[in-house]
Amino acid sequence: MTMGATLQASGERTSAKRWWIYQRERFPLVAHGILIAAFSSSAVGYSSLLRDAALPARSSLLVAFASSFLFFLQLRILDEFKDYEEDTQYRPYRPVPRGLVTLRELGRVGLVAAGIQAALAVSLDRRLVLLVVVTWIYLLLMSREFFVGEWLRSRPALYLWSHMLIIPIVTLYATACDWIVAGSGIPDGVGVFLMASFFNAIGIEIGRKVRAPADEEHGVTTYSAAWGVRWAVCGWMLALATTATLALIAAARIRFVTPMAFIVAVSLSAAATIAWRFLRWQERTDARRIEHMSALWTLSMYLSLGVAPLFMPHGTR
Repeated sequence: MTMGATLQASGERTSAKRWWIYQRERFPLVAHGILIAAFSSSAVGYSSLLRDAALPARSSLLVAFASSFLFFLQLRILDEFKDYEEDTQYRPYRPVPRGLVTLRELGRVGLVAAGIQAALAVSLDRRLVLLVVVTWIYLLLMSREFFVGEWLRSRPALYLWSHMLIIPIVTLYATACDWIVAGSGIPDGVGVFLMASFFNAIGIEIGRKVRAPADEEHGVTTYSAAWGVRWAVCGWMLALATTATLALIAAARIRFVTPMAFIVAVSLSAAATIAWRFLRWQERTDARRIEHMSALWTLSMYLSLGVAPLFMPHGTR
């Protein structure tokens, strides 16, 4: 091997290592992949269940997963652009401020992802392209904070709602990978599923930004700092309870209420216990349990709504 080839191979290994570190810190592929697979499969499966159809086509499941995964990746990339100045000032340890990867490199990844999404949409059904474009537009508006960033940041609750609206938009696209391909209109009942996804996203977002007082960082916005620990935890529990209610309504549409009620009861009880422990002791480990519980809640809700019912005999639902 020549010296030039050796240096090139070494550079490629270094580049691969940089991206491996980036994904580990900012977009863990395995953890995100599992949650997004549950999310996208549930969206496609729930739409199929509403239509009383057979198991969803593998092509619909694949496109929904790959496109959703790339939407969430683009969301992370646009956040890197949006938060660059703030991260440089208050969080210089993050990958972009410390020079691990550059915004230009991330921008290229985002554009490649967009090309793949467009190709996937065209390959499955050209009518999906419109929903892809709508999702891109909302992502771009989010990255500009709807051109009222300072006003929004001074209102954390409104900031939360406006940004979490991207989730039902992505959810709608994922369900469309079933009903558009099937040649039908939006099945009656998808709206409740979209609302459940929206409040579930709020629960995740609050849950990952609840911290113990000792872990709060200057210049870093968290809901425990903005609202106070008690109100942040109450907001988290309210989001979970609202999601649970909507999930039960959605489950009723596919005759899956009893199993869903059991899962909701167990999950809410576990979340309430974690919330109580954190409010009482406000320790770092309990704050992390809130974040982890948010992920487990999401996984159980989506698997219960749009995946598990697919494999149960019609008469038992």
